[in-house]
Amino acid sequence: MNLIVAVDKNWAIGYKNDLLVSIPDDMKYFREHTTGKVCIMGKNTLESFPGGRPLKNRVNIVIALEKSYKVDGATVVYSIEEALEEAKKYNTEDVYVIGGGSIYKQMLQYCDTAYITYVDHEYAADTFIPNLDEMQDEWKMVEEGEENTYFDLEYFFRVYKRIK
Repeated sequence: MNLIVAVDKNWAIGYKNDLLVSIPDDMKYFREHTTGKVCIMGKNTLESFPGGRPLKNRVNIVIALEKSYKVDGATVVYSIEEALEEAKKYNTEDVYVIGGGSIYKQMLQYCDTAYITYVDHEYAADTFIPNLDEMQDEWKMVEEGEENTYFDLEYFFRVYKRIK
């Protein structure tokens, strides 16, 4: 299983249920990795999308706490365990955890690959994920793309692999 996320210098990912920054190439990177695949997300992440609608051309698995929560075009589950069970229906390499913060933290232990857009900037944020660079016994950066810029921001596409 994979996770995909954009982080800042402090491994922050969001503020008030929104992304810290919207970088067109990062959105493209996300689409390239997840189109035609399975995306696992929390309810708040789904609701942060335009119209609160599931992502097109993907299998959307949404984790919600409210048993009455339903979404057209998505499979709604009510726990991490149910999400993992639903994900078993698919090739594990095609499953991406896409947020938010609590979902990343709970699902990290089940992921083998992390696609990280590292933005070399510090934002005001209220949502963070574990810093994989500080988890050297568990994770190793295996790839870092060239430096990219978006206006005055510098960012890198990185790939981390779980150490077996």
